Amino acid sequence: MGRDQERGLRPPAAPTVTPLATVGLLVDGQPRTLLLKLESWGEHGSVKGRTAQALWADVADRVTPEVGLIESTSGNLGVALAAVAASHHVPFTAVMDLRSSAVLVEAIRAHGADVVMIDEPDGAGGYLLSRLSYVEQRVLAEPRLVWPDQYRNPASPRVHRETTAPELWEQSSRRAMSVVVAVSTGGTLAGFRDFARSVRPDWELVAMDVVGSAALGGAVSERVLPGIGASRPSEFLPHGHRPTVRVSASDAVHACLWLEATTGLGVGASSGAAIAAAMRLFRAVPARETVACLCPDGADRYQGTIYDPRWRRRQALTGPDPCEGAEVLEVSCPPTGVEVRNR
Repeated sequence: MGRDQERGLRPPAAPTVTPLATVGLLVDGQPRTLLLKLESWGEHGSVKGRTAQALWADVADRVTPEVGLIESTSGNLGVALAAVAASHHVPFTAVMDLRSSAVLVEAIRAHGADVVMIDEPDGAGGYLLSRLSYVEQRVLAEPRLVWPDQYRNPASPRVHRETTAPELWEQSSRRAMSVVVAVSTGGTLAGFRDFARSVRPDWELVAMDVVGSAALGGAVSERVLPGIGASRPSEFLPHGHRPTVRVSASDAVHACLWLEATTGLGVGASSGAAIAAAMRLFRAVPARETVACLCPDGADRYQGTIYDPRWRRRQALTGPDPCEGAEVLEVSCPPTGVEVRNR
């Protein structure tokens, strides 16, 4: 009997294989293929469902059932860890901030978890450093409290090396393509990097970071979108990544609204930013025919922000639409039942 079984803990669940949508396009009159790996169909509604299961498997043997876990999160990992902790009957505290979606805060609380809201900006364009400071103080004061630490735990990149990246490779029929992965902690991108180094698919792996983020190096400034970028360099990618495309919050919002209007697919902010980066890549190299984007979550988590015209007006997001000049020809998304559209 394994240690988890001895303690009444369940083994980590196998990640759900998420669908790959294919969007046939004309970009400035040139035929292109945009592939979207829709992690919103996965466990707990985001790519962080995979991360949460991997983190739990890594720390489970250190968890005291009456004390539990604590983690800093912008939202998605908090929802997933809250669900995992509840399934194992251990308490969980999510440390969040004022940019966190109210939808996600309520989802975390619905799993019985506590939410600590940090309202002190960190001076680096966000709240991450302030959240981490709070977690460190709590762990110091309560030594039995377990912090999985999504920012440094090698379980995070490992799960994407072993599941997310190879799924995309097989679902795309191992084709040559550019692959765009957004960065915040850097764990997902590092997992894709490790897969590419090991298996050597015919990929151009492109990092997508947001303007004002230090995740891959560079100057920090205020950021309005949660879940993209960071206030400090990624521990998983201390030397950055090449190539990297940086997009603005305006780019991300435009791309989300364009995708929903033209295909009926609703994605979140990081996904919109990745799609905006894909449009830039299509235009930069005429021979680049296929770009795949990892889409971390869906539109349901952004109804009060990027899909709310009142929020967009308050943010005064300006700038050209990165999807202007792109015409959708067809969309397919097996096996989820998304309608195939011929335009």
